[in-house]
Amino acid sequence: KAIGVGMNYWEMPLEFVHTGLIDMVLLAGRYTLLEQTALPLLEACARHQVSVVIGSVFNSGLLANPKEGSTYNYVAAPQDMLERAVKLKHVCESFDVSLKAAALQFPSKHPAVVSVLTAAQTAMQLEENVGAFAQQLPAELWHGLEKQQLLSEEVLAAMTHV
Repeated sequence: KAIGVGMNYWEMPLEFVHTGLIDMVLLAGRYTLLEQTALPLLEACARHQVSVVIGSVFNSGLLANPKEGSTYNYVAAPQDMLERAVKLKHVCESFDVSLKAAALQFPSKHPAVVSVLTAAQTAMQLEENVGAFAQQLPAELWHGLEKQQLLSEEVLAAMTHV
């Protein structure tokens, strides 16, 4: 009933969106609380009425628990990404919000995003994810992240319900 593409990079799906031949994009890891490089793709999807499903919202583990030894893109996290994730965690905590909740809910704030995929290795992790999706997050959180230069003005402007 629909035709889509899925990958970990946003540039090629953007080309597909411009053809007018696809209905959906599955994007992993490039529009997350940690990294929003795919904003041009999401904006094009919104203009062309292409639905977006976001996967890998924890950037292969870094946003689940940022610490030495965490992974990003399935390898050891580079120091700059680890530091950014720790800053994200501190800002979230200052608003009494878990980093996991912010990471899970952030992508769905873009109007093109219709679903966010998450993974769990245990029933407890699944319950945590469901609880994190349900947690009420204050709009001020997103503005606080922007003030700390962890979200850009462009990303904040693209978000709905902020």
